[in-house]
Amino acid sequence: MEISKAEIASAAAASSGAGNTTQELMGAEVLVKALQAEGVQYVWGYPGGAVLYIYDAFYKQDTIQHVLVRHEQAAVHAADGYARATGDVGVALVTSGPGLTNAVTGIATAYMDSIPMVIISGQVPTAAIGLDAFQECDTVGITRPIVKHNFLVKDPKDLAMTMKKAFHIARSGRPGPVVVDVPKDVSFKKTPYAGYPDKVEMRSYNPVRKGHGGQIRKALQLLLAAKRPYIYTGGGVLLGNATNELRTLVDMLGYPVTNTLMGLGAYPASDRKFLGMLGMHGTIEANNAMQNCDVLLAVGARFDDRVIGNPKHFAQNERKIIHVDIDPSSISKRVKVDIPIVGDVKDVLTELISMIRESTTKPDAGALADWWKTIEAWRSRDCLKYDRGNKDVIKPQYVVETLWNMTKDADAYITSDVGQHQMWAAQYYRFDEPRRWINSGGLGTMGVGIPYAMGIKLAKPDSEVFTITGEGSVQMCIQELSTCLQYNTPIKICSLNNRYLGMVRQWQEIEYSGRYSHSYMDALPNFVKLAEAYGHVGMLIERPQDVEPALREARKLKDRTVFMDFRTDPTENVFPMVKAGMGITEMLMGSEDL
Repeated sequence: MEISKAEIASAAAASSGAGNTTQELMGAEVLVKALQAEGVQYVWGYPGGAVLYIYDAFYKQDTIQHVLVRHEQAAVHAADGYARATGDVGVALVTSGPGLTNAVTGIATAYMDSIPMVIISGQVPTAAIGLDAFQECDTVGITRPIVKHNFLVKDPKDLAMTMKKAFHIARSGRPGPVVVDVPKDVSFKKTPYAGYPDKVEMRSYNPVRKGHGGQIRKALQLLLAAKRPYIYTGGGVLLGNATNELRTLVDMLGYPVTNTLMGLGAYPASDRKFLGMLGMHGTIEANNAMQNCDVLLAVGARFDDRVIGNPKHFAQNERKIIHVDIDPSSISKRVKVDIPIVGDVKDVLTELISMIRESTTKPDAGALADWWKTIEAWRSRDCLKYDRGNKDVIKPQYVVETLWNMTKDADAYITSDVGQHQMWAAQYYRFDEPRRWINSGGLGTMGVGIPYAMGIKLAKPDSEVFTITGEGSVQMCIQELSTCLQYNTPIKICSLNNRYLGMVRQWQEIEYSGRYSHSYMDALPNFVKLAEAYGHVGMLIERPQDVEPALREARKLKDRTVFMDFRTDPTENVFPMVKAGMGITEMLMGSEDL
């Protein structure tokens, strides 16, 4: 249902009345002013009928850059990557119907990893809602399970406050995506506008920030009395900007620490106290310490299935667990904890550090030394070893390791798609700084790598941005190579091309007796020519001795997007590996365990 000429004339007449003391703006103009007031610099989107008034309002301003993607999924992913790297709220704009449904995967990806975002979607005019109008879908209903909150704005006078609430909800507490659904008539009609609200109060939403002092003191006593302590941290430390506090705590105590896939970079991987990533593809020392510690401090992590494996196996060993999280629903969700602390991780760690400094009690140095001896024995097994001397075929681990050696002292960001290459990136690129590792952890979404990199490159134009991907994942959003050219975001793409959906093939080898059902790619494009067709540089690398020269050449081409097609060993698997349903210490260490 379109807006009639009579409605347009009526709204125009109403807004031109003499003696008006309040500024009258179209809903779309209010929306843009709200984004400007929130300090938004970039919006990723794709136009359509339901959002054309909003696009017209964008045309009339020059403080926000709109980035035209080639698919709505990529709009949300790019805004998501921007948010992960900067800590700011990412913003995407899509039209109604298929525009919104195309964005759903991106919204769910952000929701699973608690990323602050506002997604603005167009909707059919309010009078047409529920009548199966052209390009109509139930945006609120569809997105309800995958957002922190959503709004359907039915009156333009509510737009400013709704946007204020949306940004507040997205960035506070446990962050997450918020959808604001704007019917076309709401974006068109005029409303009195007296400025953007400077504060927001929501009776039903008041996330706790300060942890309970008594609980923190109990945690302190447990930590200092521990014989085999362990600090386990997740993405919440990065989202809460608490990496400095974590590093101070670990260094004060001298305790071993691990990060989840989403938490990498929270503690420097180059530090000896870091045991590597834990979980399904974690190191033997990280997993064994998790299982055998006597006091576990969990910070901004959620004990998910990829971290602890089988909860019954995990519960076999007696240990005391302290769990710090901003979200009370995450505590004791999968694993019963002894000391729950609900609060902002930065605030809680700051208070804990202060208490340690004031305490006269010190950790048991003898017990801690024995614990470190045990850990070093596990570490000496070198569970991440691989055939580094192979001169016949490129080992995918070698590509990642070479990239790390070349860029470890550079201002670099690494995005990844999802699959074997993602795990190799997590294992072999040793992140020392926060927000440098950008990947889809919770939902495991293929295709995020290039859009993430685009979003980061706009935010960090002077930084090097690399995407580690595979020939399967990269084709999910490969059309965004066009966006990279249009908006001059010169990223470097490292495709570990093994001609298989590698992680699927690995599971089929291990769990399905080698029945490789539809995991081999028979008809791949010529990626070099494809990159060139999009206006970029393509490279084919087939020999191990050419890996380093190719990466060096790509880095020299600072102003060009470069697609490096590395032909890697199709038989290589990710190890260590914990099979589904097994405990985290029941690891396959290599092909000899199959």
